[in-house]
Amino acid sequence: MSFVLVLLVGTAILDFSLRPIFEHAMRDQTHATRDLVFGSVLALAAATLLAAFFARRVAERYDRIVLFANRIAAGDLSARLEEDSLGELSEVAHALDATASRLEQSFHALEASRRELTALLDSMQEAVVAVNAQGQVIWSNAVMQRICSTAVREGRLLVELLRDPDVLSCVEGALSQRENFNGKAFSVAPGRIFEVNAAPTPGGGAVAVLHDVTSVERAEKTRRDFIANVSHELRTPLTSISGYVETLLEGNEQVSPQAREFLAIILKNATRMNRLTEDLLALANVESGDYKLKLQSMRASAIVEDAIDSLTGMVLDSDVTLEAAETTDALVLADADSLNQVFGNLIENAMKYGKSGKRVLVGAKLLDRKHEDQQMVEFFVRDFGPGIPSEHLDRIFERFYRVDKARSRESGGTGLGLAIVKHIVMAHGGSIRAESELGAGVKFLFTLPCAPEKKLASVEPLPQAVVD
Repeated sequence: MSFVLVLLVGTAILDFSLRPIFEHAMRDQTHATRDLVFGSVLALAAATLLAAFFARRVAERYDRIVLFANRIAAGDLSARLEEDSLGELSEVAHALDATASRLEQSFHALEASRRELTALLDSMQEAVVAVNAQGQVIWSNAVMQRICSTAVREGRLLVELLRDPDVLSCVEGALSQRENFNGKAFSVAPGRIFEVNAAPTPGGGAVAVLHDVTSVERAEKTRRDFIANVSHELRTPLTSISGYVETLLEGNEQVSPQAREFLAIILKNATRMNRLTEDLLALANVESGDYKLKLQSMRASAIVEDAIDSLTGMVLDSDVTLEAAETTDALVLADADSLNQVFGNLIENAMKYGKSGKRVLVGAKLLDRKHEDQQMVEFFVRDFGPGIPSEHLDRIFERFYRVDKARSRESGGTGLGLAIVKHIVMAHGGSIRAESELGAGVKFLFTLPCAPEKKLASVEPLPQAVVD
């Protein structure tokens, strides 16, 4: 239509421009005007047909581009224009073909990577499930499909597929707080225990990994039961040996000096073995699922005072001074007997290995920061002895680990005291760590949760101690 309009206007201008000339030249030839008009009409018709032909060709090329774009939009990346003629449209077509070719290559590369990732995740021993920000499943591997009693389908809410509260709470925490959450799941599959690790994903969702630790937990339980049984069986003969040796040393004057020396060695080692069995039983107790805490609301300052008063006898037998440092009157939830064991082990260690510093400080302070929306009080026991090298600080809470094995054996240590302390503190819902500089002593710090407001009586025991 644009071509036709232009031709009509051009023909009209040409007709009106030439008409006066022809009328003047052919005033006597009236039929010449009719020939001129007829020729103009023929020229217009020919121009119109030619314009329509070229317009149709251009329209067809545009239709091919539109069809190509629709095929690409529909996912057919193999579509091509294959324009061979020259012109601006041909350049556009070649550019679109090159773009489609690159898109197809990129898509195939991504699809290959996705298949490799799927095969890799399906070959894992761990169950993996990913959810979007709304908690709907967007992907899961073959292991997750096997352990779930309900078929795992994309688009369904995770809460509809898994009823385990620990898994759901970890995933919910990762979605809402955008942090990593860990836990243990006991009801995902009957008779199986899983460690749960949930982490946020960049798109606002989260991914959860479930690691089967059933065999590890069973082996750990067997080990604890074995240690407890052996330790219990050793207590009676060791007590008998110690009692008979003490009787011989105290009441029999006919024992020769050499025999007394031998008996003293027997008594020393029997006492050490007896202490080791006691520590093994204590550790097995705090690691077991039957370990319960009688939590009460107690003032932190009173706990520090009781710890110092209960160890007065030990202080009198040494040249180390036990002092109270800064304290707070904040209320904490604690088991008094368990805390006496914690402070007893820490202060005894400080007096044994830090006695060169001549004093030990015990104190507490209210922390400004919160742990999982829980206000915490931090207790500390500090000595001013030689300190502990930094490479040992991460391992001193392990069972039987000693910084100086010869020195610990001479002092009668079993290597279990700090492990017991760690499990008791973790059973309270706190954490423990050590800070040290060579020549500046060691500072053990552990936290306990504050008691809720208006808490007057004992509360329900916290979950069992976390086992290494």
